[in-house]
Amino acid sequence: MGKRDELIAKYAEDLKGKCGMDPDMNLLTKVTIGCGPAIYDADASTVAASQEGELETVKNNFLIKKLGLSDGPELMEAINKAMETYGMSERNKYRAVVYYMLTKHFGKEAVYS
Repeated sequence: MGKRDELIAKYAEDLKGKCGMDPDMNLLTKVTIGCGPAIYDADASTVAASQEGELETVKNNFLIKKLGLSDGPELMEAINKAMETYGMSERNKYRAVVYYMLTKHFGKEAVYS
């Protein structure tokens, strides 16, 4: 099993255990691949939920550019909901897990098909 497969398994475990979701492994794999080399970097692989600038980056680079959503208050509401689902006390919020939850939230799975 390669490094990426190990990370995908870890992300699936977070979705099940911490987020109470049964992950679609095909979609999770595609979202993880879509994150590119960031998943291998300790800092870039996580989302700093307490940093406003980091949340803006998720909104602008993922929700607007990648998923093609229009800017509006519902985007930040969805990001905050994903952070709450993950658990505010959870220190490591993996970017691929957050992106997966946001993709499901907005029903944008087709972006990865």
